[in-house]
Amino acid sequence: MARRTSVLVPSAASLHDTFRIPANTTSLVKSLGKLSRASLIALALQWLDDEDAEQRWDADGEDDDDANPYDPATSIEELRGIYTDLQERRGGKREVVNRILEGDWRNGLTLRQLAMADILYIEDNPAAAHRWTALQLVPSVDKKEPWHKINDSNDISVPLPRFHGATFLKSIQNEISPLVKAHYYISRSASLPLTFVRIFIVDSPYQYPKQPPNAFTDASRIIYLVFPDSSPFIYSSLISIPAPRAATLSSARLPSLTTDTRALRRIVMDAIPKALSRPQQRYSLKATSLVTKSLHTLLALRGPWRTNTANGAFSIFADAVVEQGPLDPRLPISTPVEVSSINIQEDSANPGAQKENMSSLAGTESESNQHPSHSSAKTKRQKTILSRFGTSGSYRHLLAIPPSSSPRASSSSSSPSPPSVPQAATCPNPALEKIDISLQDPITPSSQVKGLELDDNPTMSLTFSGSDVISGLRQLAELGVIDAAKMPPWMTGEEGTSSAVVRDGKRILNDHG
Repeated sequence: MARRTSVLVPSAASLHDTFRIPANTTSLVKSLGKLSRASLIALALQWLDDEDAEQRWDADGEDDDDANPYDPATSIEELRGIYTDLQERRGGKREVVNRILEGDWRNGLTLRQLAMADILYIEDNPAAAHRWTALQLVPSVDKKEPWHKINDSNDISVPLPRFHGATFLKSIQNEISPLVKAHYYISRSASLPLTFVRIFIVDSPYQYPKQPPNAFTDASRIIYLVFPDSSPFIYSSLISIPAPRAATLSSARLPSLTTDTRALRRIVMDAIPKALSRPQQRYSLKATSLVTKSLHTLLALRGPWRTNTANGAFSIFADAVVEQGPLDPRLPISTPVEVSSINIQEDSANPGAQKENMSSLAGTESESNQHPSHSSAKTKRQKTILSRFGTSGSYRHLLAIPPSSSPRASSSSSSPSPPSVPQAATCPNPALEKIDISLQDPITPSSQVKGLELDDNPTMSLTFSGSDVISGLRQLAELGVIDAAKMPPWMTGEEGTSSAVVRDGKRILNDHG
């Protein structure tokens, strides 16, 4: 009987979960090497679950076992026991990576397995995995409508679309095909109240039918979308890793066949509001002036609460610093903030600063007795800082995060248990790693030409970077370097922005927030 030959025909369908990447691809080692040993073993055990086991035990198991450096397992239960033993004893993660790529999954990893590894890395490093930006979902406004209808469309009471994973993936697939061929993976976070959507994009099969193996591990082709619960915002990842050199060379050889990665990402981003829209209810995405590496910061500043910029000076009331009552609808925080102990706790969080403060206090104690105006000026400065910053930039403050309702959690107890009040998890105060400022004012008054408006090109750009810029500005204000009374609200963390365009001493508000 003649052997059947397979014919590959381009189609607009999405990439299947079982599409395999060869195990000898060098970038696979880097993708798995980002995870810790415990996470790698937990990921392998997750691959061996009953719902995922059928993807491995197929016709590929008839290959030559003599080339396998590890003893092949006869069943999934035996292989699960091997990784359980690895979990109980110590060792390096290189051992686990070699076991996966050279032994048990030597035929290659599927796109679904690679997506699970990437999402697990974000779960393990929510503050350093990627750079995120917040996009606001707003109703689309027709420019031909009267102005009063436009103002009514911006009302916060406008209903937002309900996010459903399967429906969203089907809708966005209809929007981007056949221009883009993609693989989709959706996962619910186990620790945060949000849902991850990973979209891997490649060129259209009608333009470039065959993709090299390195293209399926290219980080610039991956788009991460995060949908927080009960929030009008969507978090999107930004390109922080350039394309590999091999992919760049292949694109340079075939300029008429390949498509730029940024163009593919733009097609997907334009399709997101269309996929969420419904008949007679159209939506669009509005960019915000917030870019950060921490998902906790995005949840605090662009999450289901405090979307009305209740930060900075208003955080005193939002955090119930002044008073707390039994009818407080806010989530419980295990360590409440006290006004009298903010500065003390900040010093205790930094032992080096505490020693310097104690030595400075000991050296200036006699001077303060001789000059009472110094102590009164310091007290006045602390009150001004507290009235401008509130709890922003304070290491004492812990943000309350509502518990995540994971779909995998299920109760198997037969007897009903009394309902318990869900305790909110806590995380550090939201921190901005960078603040970019573009000054549109002329450097000198004489450089401004009369009768001509200033152009959009900034005359000077300032960048504040660090682990927590707002906390650094607060410390400078406490030292008297910066006058807190003259600071604009977007520098005290009140508006929750990481970029600003300043003209005539005021921040310019445009369509990007």
